[in-house]
This record gives sequence, C-alpha cells and structure tokens, in this order.
Amino acid sequence: MGKALVIIYITAAVLLLFLISHCPSPSNKPKRHRRLKLRSNFTFDSHSTHYEHIPFDPLVAQIERQREDKEWEKQYIDTHHHELIHEPAPGQESQPEWEDFMDAEDYLNDEHKFNVTDRLVSLFPKIDVNPSDGFVTDHELTHWNLEQTRKEVLHRTQRDMEVHDKNHDGFVSFHEYEPPNWVRNSDNTSFGYDMGWWKEDHFNASDIDGDGLLNITEFNDFLHPADTTNPKLLHWLCKEEIRERDSDKDGKVNFNEFFHGLFDLVRNYDEESHDTSHHPEDSQESPARKLFAELDKDGDGYLSEAELLPIIGKLHPSERYYAKQQADYIIQQADADKDGRLTLKEMIGSPYVFYSAIFNEDDEDYEDHDEFR
Repeated sequence: MGKALVIIYITAAVLLLFLISHCPSPSNKPKRHRRLKLRSNFTFDSHSTHYEHIPFDPLVAQIERQREDKEWEKQYIDTHHHELIHEPAPGQESQPEWEDFMDAEDYLNDEHKFNVTDRLVSLFPKIDVNPSDGFVTDHELTHWNLEQTRKEVLHRTQRDMEVHDKNHDGFVSFHEYEPPNWVRNSDNTSFGYDMGWWKEDHFNASDIDGDGLLNITEFNDFLHPADTTNPKLLHWLCKEEIRERDSDKDGKVNFNEFFHGLFDLVRNYDEESHDTSHHPEDSQESPARKLFAELDKDGDGYLSEAELLPIIGKLHPSERYYAKQQADYIIQQADADKDGRLTLKEMIGSPYVFYSAIFNEDDEDYEDHDEFR
C-alpha cells in the first residue's frame, strides 16, 4: 500500500510539473515598449498667450529643458548671428539618453524603462508638506505645480537674456532689446504691428527702479507681465486692454466694448468649464451690466485704466491660475475614493495623469502600466 501511494504522489507531481511547464506564462506576454516621448511644448515666441503645460516631475522637466536648450542654441546661437529662423532645428525630434541627466538612471527599472512608482514614492513627501499627513490636497498640488512653472519660466527668461544682453553686463536696455522679425520687417499698417508689448512704454513700466535697464527680475516681468506684482506694469496691462478694446478711440471702454470682449474673459475665468454656446447673449447682459456698474466707480458710464485694475488678473491669468487648473484636473482623474485629495496609492494607480509625456501620443490603450513600475 505504501509503495502504491509513493507511485501516486510521484505521478501527480510529474503531471503537475508538466502542466506548469506548458501553461502560458504572464512573463512571456509581449509587452509594448513605450519609449520616453517628450512633448514639444517649447515655442520661440516669448510672448505667446498660449499656456504651455509644465511637467509634474522636476526630473522630466530637466530632461525637456536640456532638450529645449539644444534647440534654442541651434535657433539663436548657431544661425545668422542670433537671427530667429522658423524652420525646425535638425535635432528637434531626437530623444535624450537617460545617461545625460543627473539621477535619471536611479529611476530606471531592469528593462531600462522609467520607473514611475519609484518616482512617485520619492516625490510624494515633497508635495505633502502642508501638513504632512499622508494626503496631497489641491492646495499642496497647486503650490507644487506653481513652483515647477516658476523654475521653468525663470530658466527661459535667463536664456532670452543671453540673447538680448548684447554687452553682457547683466542688464537689458531698450536699445538692446530687439522686437521680433515680423515687427522689424513690416510697416506700421501691418496686422498686429501696433501690439504694445514690444514698445518702450512696456519696457519703462517693467523698469521698477527707473534706471533705464532691466535686471533679471524686471526682464522676467517684461516677458511675463501677467505674473507681476509691479503696479506700473499692471497699470500698463490695463492701458493695453483699453487700447485694444476701445473701438471708438475715445480712450475709455463703454459698456458695449466691455460686453463684447472683456466680459467673456471674466466669465470664463470664473467658470472654467463654461460653454458660451449654451448661454445666449441676451441672458448674459444683466450680469455684465452688474459687473460694469461695480467697476465704474465714478459712474460716468466708462471704464478707465484704474477701473479695470480689479479684473486685470482675470483678463490676463497668472501661472497660479493654470497651476490650480492642472491640480484640479489631476485630482479629478486620480482621486479614486472622491474625497478631494490624493494618497500615494491613488497617485501610483494613475501614472498616466502625472507622466503623460512618457506615453506616446498615438497610444490608445492605457490599461497595462506594469512596464513602468
């Protein structure tokens, strides 16, 4: 009887090994290799009003920044003595090597793929700081996004300063600053020629100390006036709004000029997901008149530069506004239990929300993320 049991056990074991060896293995499943594909967000137009998404991860931002720097050098340094050209740089589509970047290889897995989980584990305590309670709130995420954006904006400003600071004294004079090619090569009747941001009054408004030169902080304000706290520059923004909206050229904005332009910007700022096609013009006139009356302090039926100041931040949203929008979107997408905040587990569970640059734009299937962990 004992011999029979041994034979039965051996037979069962052999059968089990046979089944295991012929069973499809998950590891044999071909995985899609998703190469790091960086977004080409960079534009050589420093005054573009289009918001550019800034990477969530400083490491990815560093990679993109160095890639942009190489493109910038090709465009500004190696070509026609700093003359801007509009053809793509030869290396524009090249992808970086991880070895080129500090600490990057620490976050590669065994298959030399970016390890999102390790990065999120590393970044989570840096975001969860106010308070450090194991949850990332909208406020904490907004602050994090804003800090990444400010670093990126300052880096681009420093790069632009290298171009315009002709005598390399660390300052930019108005005579050193060159308007874009389309301004220099056009006459004063061309469309857009009268745009004020490249004119001397904009420069003077950015010059806080009035010495006729812009240091790096003043030059940063000059390039990005929506983020300034300089009262002179904010007043200049109001002046530009009136110049642009003042169709009858009387130097002020009447209600019709306010309603057919400025009010839409204010409303869209207050209601981020607002669809103007769902609201007939007639239904908006009443709230528009109410806001106009609140702004028209002297009651003369017109809005002056000073009276536009309370809404200038809505007409020209700052980086904080966009950082908040980005934080709201991330939480909406990754907040599995819908409590309005994120745990580390929830962040790891939604890697594509934080690292969309890693996924190729033509990838439609985002379900299998194991290769990134």
